[in-house]
Amino acid sequence: MGIFKKNPFGHYLILKLWLTRIMGLLTHQRYKGFNTLEIEGSEIIPELPETNVLFVSNHQTYFADVVAMLHVFNASLSGRENSIKNVGYLWNPKLNTYYVAAKETMSKSLFTKIMAYAGSISIERTWRAGGKNVNRQVKFSDISNIGKALDDGWVITFPQGTTTPWKPLRKGTAHIIKTFKPVVVPVVIDGFRRSFDKKGLFIKKKGILQHMVIKEPLEFDYENESVAEIIEKLEYAIEQHPSFLKVIPEAELLAYEEANKERRFRPNRD
Repeated sequence: MGIFKKNPFGHYLILKLWLTRIMGLLTHQRYKGFNTLEIEGSEIIPELPETNVLFVSNHQTYFADVVAMLHVFNASLSGRENSIKNVGYLWNPKLNTYYVAAKETMSKSLFTKIMAYAGSISIERTWRAGGKNVNRQVKFSDISNIGKALDDGWVITFPQGTTTPWKPLRKGTAHIIKTFKPVVVPVVIDGFRRSFDKKGLFIKKKGILQHMVIKEPLEFDYENESVAEIIEKLEYAIEQHPSFLKVIPEAELLAYEEANKERRFRPNRD
Protein backbone atom coordinates (compact mmCIF):
# COMPACT_ATOMS: atom_id res chain seq x y z
CA MET A 1 0.00 0.00 0.00
CA GLY A 2 1.51 3.32 -1.10
CA ILE A 3 1.85 5.82 1.71
CA PHE A 4 -0.08 8.43 -0.25
CA LYS A 5 -2.72 6.15 -1.75
CA LYS A 6 -6.29 7.40 -1.28
CA ASN A 7 -9.74 5.84 -1.42
CA PRO A 8 -12.45 7.24 -3.76
CA PHE A 9 -13.40 9.84 -1.13
CA GLY A 10 -9.91 11.28 -0.93
CA HIS A 11 -8.99 9.71 2.43
CA TYR A 12 -5.43 8.50 2.87
CA LEU A 13 -5.47 4.72 3.35
CA ILE A 14 -2.43 4.74 5.63
CA LEU A 15 -4.26 7.10 7.99
CA LYS A 16 -7.45 5.02 7.82
CA LEU A 17 -5.37 1.90 8.51
CA TRP A 18 -3.95 3.30 11.74
CA LEU A 19 -7.27 4.78 12.82
CA THR A 20 -8.86 1.35 12.37
CA ARG A 21 -6.09 -0.38 14.30
CA ILE A 22 -6.18 2.11 17.20
CA MET A 23 -9.98 2.24 17.37
CA GLY A 24 -10.12 -1.55 17.24
CA LEU A 25 -7.65 -1.95 20.09
CA LEU A 26 -9.49 0.61 22.23
CA THR A 27 -12.90 -1.02 21.70
CA HIS A 28 -12.12 -4.74 21.67
CA GLN A 29 -12.80 -5.23 25.40
CA ARG A 30 -16.30 -3.85 24.95
CA TYR A 31 -17.21 -7.04 23.10
CA LYS A 32 -14.67 -9.52 24.48
CA GLY A 33 -14.16 -8.51 28.10
CA PHE A 34 -16.59 -6.17 29.83
CA ASN A 35 -19.35 -7.81 27.79
CA THR A 36 -19.55 -10.85 25.52
CA LEU A 37 -20.45 -10.80 21.83
CA GLU A 38 -22.10 -13.99 20.59
CA ILE A 39 -21.75 -14.29 16.80
CA GLU A 40 -23.60 -16.49 14.33
CA GLY A 41 -23.12 -16.83 10.60
CA SER A 42 -19.76 -15.07 10.13
CA GLU A 43 -18.53 -18.01 8.05
CA ILE A 44 -20.24 -16.43 5.02
CA ILE A 45 -18.11 -13.25 5.21
CA PRO A 46 -15.01 -14.64 3.41
CA GLU A 47 -17.26 -15.97 0.64
CA LEU A 48 -18.63 -12.54 -0.26
CA PRO A 49 -17.34 -10.64 -3.29
CA GLU A 50 -14.71 -7.96 -2.73
CA THR A 51 -17.06 -5.15 -3.79
CA ASN A 52 -20.76 -4.25 -4.16
CA VAL A 53 -21.93 -5.81 -0.88
CA LEU A 54 -24.58 -4.02 1.19
CA PHE A 55 -25.08 -5.05 4.82
CA VAL A 56 -28.49 -4.06 6.22
CA SER A 57 -29.09 -4.14 9.95
CA ASN A 58 -31.34 -3.01 12.75
CA HIS A 59 -29.84 -0.23 14.85
CA GLN A 60 -29.41 0.12 18.63
CA THR A 61 -26.64 2.70 19.22
CA TYR A 62 -24.94 5.33 17.07
CA PHE A 63 -21.46 3.80 17.04
CA ALA A 64 -21.18 0.54 19.04
CA ASP A 65 -23.15 -1.44 16.44
CA VAL A 66 -21.00 -0.55 13.45
CA VAL A 67 -17.72 -0.90 15.40
CA ALA A 68 -18.77 -4.42 16.43
CA MET A 69 -19.48 -5.29 12.79
CA LEU A 70 -16.06 -4.06 11.74
CA HIS A 71 -14.51 -6.30 14.39
CA VAL A 72 -16.53 -9.31 13.26
CA PHE A 73 -15.95 -8.77 9.53
CA ASN A 74 -12.19 -8.38 9.89
CA ALA A 75 -11.89 -11.28 12.32
CA SER A 76 -13.81 -13.52 9.92
CA LEU A 77 -11.64 -12.46 6.98
CA SER A 78 -8.65 -13.51 9.08
CA GLY A 79 -10.02 -17.00 9.63
CA ARG A 80 -11.86 -16.55 12.94
CA GLU A 81 -15.29 -18.12 12.56
CA ASN A 82 -17.89 -16.58 14.89
CA SER A 83 -15.13 -15.20 17.11
CA ILE A 84 -13.16 -11.99 17.66
CA LYS A 85 -10.58 -13.70 19.84
CA ASN A 86 -7.03 -12.33 19.48
CA VAL A 87 -6.92 -8.83 18.00
CA GLY A 88 -4.20 -9.74 15.50
CA TYR A 89 -6.83 -9.40 12.76
CA LEU A 90 -6.59 -5.62 13.22
CA TRP A 91 -3.13 -5.56 11.68
CA ASN A 92 -4.49 -6.06 8.17
CA PRO A 93 -8.12 -4.84 8.18
CA LYS A 94 -10.34 -4.48 5.13
CA LEU A 95 -10.03 -0.78 4.37
CA ASN A 96 -12.75 -0.59 1.72
CA THR A 97 -15.57 -1.01 4.26
CA TYR A 98 -17.93 1.93 4.75
CA TYR A 99 -21.03 2.73 6.77
CA VAL A 100 -23.90 5.14 6.16
CA ALA A 101 -24.41 7.79 8.85
CA ALA A 102 -26.18 11.12 9.26
CA LYS A 103 -23.99 14.07 8.29
CA GLU A 104 -25.39 16.01 11.24
CA THR A 105 -24.15 13.34 13.66
CA MET A 106 -20.74 12.89 12.07
CA SER A 107 -19.84 16.60 12.18
CA LYS A 108 -20.64 17.25 15.85
CA SER A 109 -17.22 16.74 17.43
CA LEU A 110 -13.59 15.84 16.81
CA PHE A 111 -14.35 12.22 17.74
CA THR A 112 -17.19 11.91 15.22
CA LYS A 113 -15.03 13.52 12.53
CA ILE A 114 -12.35 10.90 13.22
CA MET A 115 -15.02 8.19 13.00
CA ALA A 116 -16.17 9.69 9.70
CA TYR A 117 -12.64 9.53 8.29
CA ALA A 118 -12.49 5.87 9.30
CA GLY A 119 -15.29 5.01 6.88
CA SER A 120 -18.46 7.07 7.11
CA ILE A 121 -20.60 7.91 4.09
CA SER A 122 -22.26 10.96 5.58
CA ILE A 123 -25.70 11.77 4.19
CA GLU A 124 -28.30 14.41 4.92
CA ARG A 125 -31.39 12.88 6.51
CA THR A 126 -34.55 13.74 4.62
CA TRP A 127 -36.87 13.25 7.59
CA ARG A 128 -35.06 14.82 10.56
CA ALA A 129 -32.61 17.66 11.21
CA GLY A 130 -31.65 19.63 14.31
CA GLY A 131 -33.92 17.51 16.49
CA LYS A 132 -37.00 18.36 14.41
CA ASN A 133 -39.00 16.50 11.79
CA VAL A 134 -38.41 17.76 8.27
CA ASN A 135 -39.44 16.77 4.76
CA ARG A 136 -36.82 17.41 2.14
CA GLN A 137 -35.65 15.86 -1.10
CA VAL A 138 -32.97 13.20 -1.25
CA LYS A 139 -29.63 14.62 -2.38
CA PHE A 140 -28.45 12.84 -5.52
CA SER A 141 -24.87 13.33 -4.36
CA ASP A 142 -25.63 11.18 -1.29
CA ILE A 143 -26.95 8.35 -3.46
CA SER A 144 -23.96 8.76 -5.76
CA ASN A 145 -21.55 8.49 -2.81
CA ILE A 146 -23.17 5.25 -1.64
CA GLY A 147 -22.81 3.90 -5.17
CA LYS A 148 -19.16 4.98 -5.20
CA ALA A 149 -18.57 3.14 -1.92
CA LEU A 150 -20.29 -0.01 -3.21
CA ASP A 151 -18.15 0.13 -6.33
CA ASP A 152 -15.08 0.26 -4.08
CA GLY A 153 -16.10 -2.28 -1.42
CA TRP A 154 -18.65 -3.03 1.29
CA VAL A 155 -21.26 -0.72 2.82
CA ILE A 156 -23.11 -1.07 6.14
CA THR A 157 -26.47 0.67 6.40
CA PHE A 158 -29.21 0.92 9.01
CA PRO A 159 -32.35 1.38 6.91
CA GLN A 160 -34.59 2.47 9.79
CA GLY A 161 -32.42 5.54 10.26
CA THR A 162 -33.03 5.50 14.01
CA THR A 163 -32.07 3.49 17.08
CA THR A 164 -35.75 3.14 18.04
CA PRO A 165 -36.98 -0.39 17.19
CA TRP A 166 -39.96 -1.25 14.99
CA LYS A 167 -39.81 1.99 13.03
CA PRO A 168 -40.55 1.73 9.28
CA LEU A 169 -37.62 1.25 6.94
CA ARG A 170 -36.67 4.18 4.72
CA LYS A 171 -37.48 3.70 1.06
CA GLY A 172 -34.06 5.01 0.07
CA THR A 173 -32.48 1.65 0.89
CA ALA A 174 -34.79 -0.09 -1.57
CA HIS A 175 -33.91 2.46 -4.25
CA ILE A 176 -30.21 1.85 -3.61
CA ILE A 177 -30.77 -1.90 -4.02
CA LYS A 178 -32.69 -1.45 -7.27
CA THR A 179 -30.15 1.03 -8.64
CA PHE A 180 -26.83 -0.61 -7.76
CA LYS A 181 -27.93 -4.27 -7.49
CA PRO A 182 -25.60 -5.19 -4.62
CA VAL A 183 -25.32 -8.47 -2.74
CA VAL A 184 -27.56 -7.73 0.27
CA VAL A 185 -26.58 -9.36 3.58
CA PRO A 186 -28.96 -8.96 6.56
CA VAL A 187 -27.49 -8.55 10.05
CA VAL A 188 -29.53 -8.76 13.26
CA ILE A 189 -28.08 -7.39 16.50
CA ASP A 190 -29.29 -7.37 20.09
CA GLY A 191 -27.99 -6.46 23.54
CA PHE A 192 -26.22 -3.27 22.49
CA ARG A 193 -28.79 -0.87 23.93
CA ARG A 194 -28.49 -2.66 27.26
CA SER A 195 -24.69 -2.54 27.17
CA PHE A 196 -24.09 1.01 26.00
CA ASP A 197 -25.51 4.51 26.16
CA LYS A 198 -27.49 5.64 23.13
CA LYS A 199 -24.42 6.97 21.33
CA GLY A 200 -22.54 3.73 21.97
CA LEU A 201 -19.57 5.55 23.49
CA PHE A 202 -19.90 4.58 27.13
CA ILE A 203 -20.49 1.21 28.77
CA LYS A 204 -23.76 1.45 30.67
CA LYS A 205 -23.81 -2.07 32.08
CA LYS A 206 -21.26 -4.87 32.20
CA GLY A 207 -21.84 -8.61 31.85
CA ILE A 208 -24.35 -8.26 29.01
CA LEU A 209 -24.55 -10.96 26.35
CA GLN A 210 -24.66 -9.20 22.98
CA HIS A 211 -25.76 -11.00 19.82
CA MET A 212 -24.95 -10.60 16.14
CA VAL A 213 -26.47 -12.86 13.51
CA ILE A 214 -25.21 -12.59 9.93
CA LYS A 215 -27.71 -14.15 7.55
CA GLU A 216 -27.38 -15.53 4.04
CA PRO A 217 -27.63 -12.94 1.24
CA LEU A 218 -31.15 -12.08 0.13
CA GLU A 219 -32.39 -12.78 -3.37
CA PHE A 220 -34.09 -9.99 -5.33
CA ASP A 221 -35.62 -9.54 -8.71
CA TYR A 222 -33.97 -6.16 -9.12
CA GLU A 223 -35.98 -5.22 -12.17
CA ASN A 224 -39.46 -6.38 -11.23
CA GLU A 225 -39.77 -6.23 -7.42
CA SER A 226 -41.35 -3.01 -6.22
CA VAL A 227 -39.89 -0.74 -3.56
CA ALA A 228 -42.63 -1.87 -1.17
CA GLU A 229 -41.83 -5.55 -1.76
CA ILE A 230 -38.12 -4.97 -1.17
CA ILE A 231 -38.83 -3.02 2.03
CA GLU A 232 -41.05 -5.81 3.36
CA LYS A 233 -38.39 -8.41 2.56
CA LEU A 234 -35.79 -6.33 4.42
CA GLU A 235 -38.10 -5.86 7.42
CA TYR A 236 -38.49 -9.61 7.81
CA ALA A 237 -34.76 -10.22 7.24
CA ILE A 238 -33.60 -7.83 9.98
CA GLU A 239 -36.55 -8.86 12.20
CA GLN A 240 -38.15 -5.44 12.31
CA HIS A 241 -41.43 -6.27 10.58
CA PRO A 242 -44.43 -5.30 12.76
CA SER A 243 -45.43 -8.97 12.98
CA PHE A 244 -42.34 -9.65 15.11
CA LEU A 245 -43.82 -7.55 17.90
CA LYS A 246 -46.32 -10.31 18.53
CA VAL A 247 -43.60 -12.84 19.32
CA ILE A 248 -41.10 -10.71 21.26
CA PRO A 249 -40.90 -11.92 24.87
CA GLU A 250 -42.34 -9.48 27.36
CA ALA A 251 -39.06 -9.45 29.29
CA GLU A 252 -37.23 -8.18 26.20
CA LEU A 253 -39.71 -5.36 25.69
CA LEU A 254 -39.38 -4.41 29.35
CA ALA A 255 -35.59 -4.38 28.99
CA TYR A 256 -35.93 -1.91 26.13
CA GLU A 257 -38.20 0.30 28.21
CA GLU A 258 -35.76 0.17 31.13
CA ALA A 259 -32.83 1.06 28.90
CA ASN A 260 -34.63 4.11 27.52
CA LYS A 261 -36.75 5.34 30.43
CA GLU A 262 -34.43 8.25 31.17
CA ARG A 263 -35.12 9.66 27.70
CA ARG A 264 -38.77 10.26 28.59
CA PHE A 265 -37.73 13.13 30.81
CA ARG A 266 -35.34 14.82 28.41
CA PRO A 267 -35.91 16.74 25.20
CA ASN A 268 -35.32 14.57 22.17
CA ARG A 269 -32.01 15.63 20.62
CA ASP A 270 -31.79 13.04 17.85
